[in-house]
Amino acid sequence: MYSIPENYTSKMSVRETEKAIKFVKDAFQRNFVKNFGFERVSAPLFVKSGTGVNDDLNGVERAVKFDISAQGGVQAEIVHSLAKWKRLALKRYGFRNGEGIYTDMNAIRRDDRCDCQHSVYVDQWDWEMVIGREQRNVDFLKMVVSRIVSAIVDTLEETKRVFPSIDLKLKRDATFVTTEEALARYPELCAHDRERALAKEYRTVFLMNIGGELSDGKPHDGRAPDYDDWQLNGDIIFYDEVLDDSLEISSMGIRVDAESLVKQLKAAHAEDRMAHEYHKQIVSGELPLTIGGGIGQSRLCMLILQKAHIGEVQASIWPADMIEECNKAGIRLL
Repeated sequence: MYSIPENYTSKMSVRETEKAIKFVKDAFQRNFVKNFGFERVSAPLFVKSGTGVNDDLNGVERAVKFDISAQGGVQAEIVHSLAKWKRLALKRYGFRNGEGIYTDMNAIRRDDRCDCQHSVYVDQWDWEMVIGREQRNVDFLKMVVSRIVSAIVDTLEETKRVFPSIDLKLKRDATFVTTEEALARYPELCAHDRERALAKEYRTVFLMNIGGELSDGKPHDGRAPDYDDWQLNGDIIFYDEVLDDSLEISSMGIRVDAESLVKQLKAAHAEDRMAHEYHKQIVSGELPLTIGGGIGQSRLCMLILQKAHIGEVQASIWPADMIEECNKAGIRLL
């Protein structure tokens, strides 16, 4: 389901919007690098099938697959994200503790829903940093989250100086809440409505511990068992005034070590993944300990430019009824 807000008017024309999209993306990358010192690297659009390198998301989404005729019909698939590839890259490229990478990630998620916030086309900044074992803790996670939020708010302030029609205000200090705390506070609400209630109250939220079962026997949301440690991860969420809803900007976390990987694979009934080289390297300690995540590019532009639909800041394919409804509401989809 999706909801088009009533009486919505874009603050910019399509051409001005396109200029503002580039400005936001350029400004955020600059602020992000300033806060972390990461190096930009090239990244794949597709990986070999059957290697375990692609992000399996919730384990049910179908990757877009194709064969490569010039390589004897080798099967490849479009990435869902680069959650695992980045950790391998840090090892291959020789990055050390405290050093990190970021890249532009473009993906197709054919089974994702289409609404004001979701699209089958995904664009984000994927990033990953090598850490020490002593940094695998909640305090370090919170520090990294605060730096990302700071980069986002700094980007907003720069955008407002160049595009004065933008009057958004974002809270720089995130409120940290676990999914179990959210459930205890709003036991009558579904997971999404809990996120919306938290975002509406605190404006900027980092919702922690996503993936494992809560006290009601259900996970707050799906999270693959083989990249984030479910006890050391979360989502950066802002309150979207235009949609009167929560808007997730980033999914991130400290990555699994050998112990948490084995535990989570068992919980997810996915022990068969241990046959993949990627997983073997985690258990053997060959891959570095890392923290990483993705920061949605279109989502960030949508938030900062105060848009009612993600299709106003990215070109994708939408259902016919959605296109019609957006046309009636004066929403210009790219």
